[in-house]
Amino acid sequence: MTPNIEISTALFPSSSNLRERQITSSASELSYHLIEAGDKGRPLLILLHGFPELAYSWRKIMPSLAQAGYYVVAFDQRGYGQTAGWDTRPYHDVDLRTFALTNLVRDVIVLAKILGYHEVDCIVGHDFGCVPTSLCALIRPDMFKRAVVMGLPFLGTPALPFKPNPDEEAEASRNNLQPDLHDELARLPYPKKHYRWYYSSPSADTEMSPPSGLKAFLRGYFHLKSADARNDPQPIAASTARELDKLPPYYIMPLQLGMRDTISQAMTPDETSNMESRCQRWLPDSDLQVYIESFERTGFRGH
Repeated sequence: MTPNIEISTALFPSSSNLRERQITSSASELSYHLIEAGDKGRPLLILLHGFPELAYSWRKIMPSLAQAGYYVVAFDQRGYGQTAGWDTRPYHDVDLRTFALTNLVRDVIVLAKILGYHEVDCIVGHDFGCVPTSLCALIRPDMFKRAVVMGLPFLGTPALPFKPNPDEEAEASRNNLQPDLHDELARLPYPKKHYRWYYSSPSADTEMSPPSGLKAFLRGYFHLKSADARNDPQPIAASTARELDKLPPYYIMPLQLGMRDTISQAMTPDETSNMESRCQRWLPDSDLQVYIESFERTGFRGH
């Protein structure tokens, strides 16, 4: 096994409580970009970011967690930021199996081992990061002692496949026949589509890739999910098209629009004109620029 290779980088000033580095090992095809706080040897706390986020998204709470006695590590997950080694080929050529959830779990396990830990005191996930967080705790409870998920509850393990005889299968199919949710959304009075379906489509790759307009998109996207935006959350009674249509447009999108146009359309004139000044107190332009430069470099294809 070749030794780990570590490269210091300079995202944070030397006076910061946060440290940044790139670490590579023959145990993984990835070169991990990570941010850390606190001293090695303390209980390890690993933070997994969501979309469209980076390890950088944890920067404001990491010092407090380190002060509480942890060695805190956040890294750009596979497909994000300055972590390298993942499949960057064009949309129609990429091997999606390399982004399997089991690979995302393995990425965390390997990183912990590279850092010299056999045990993770707590793993924390936000948004999409909740998925590998939950699976780490499920697959390796011996290694991940505690898990915290923020914004996306664990929905349980998939059911094991069960194949009845053909007659029973046909009868079950007739009794449980449900219309396709995507078709239902498309047939609403104002036709819609689910954002996850959109993000898995070739049209999303085409529309999301150009770097021009990226600042306006990311500023608007983060604004609409913030406390500054006008929000009127409604309870969802069932997974039907009419119920899901209560969700904000960045989840249930207009059928004919991409995400960039959806975000632009979702904002009122007042939000558009005042968003820049309102957002400065929690996401100043200098911080937003980190995201802009990162997604200009990688695009959104790996996410």
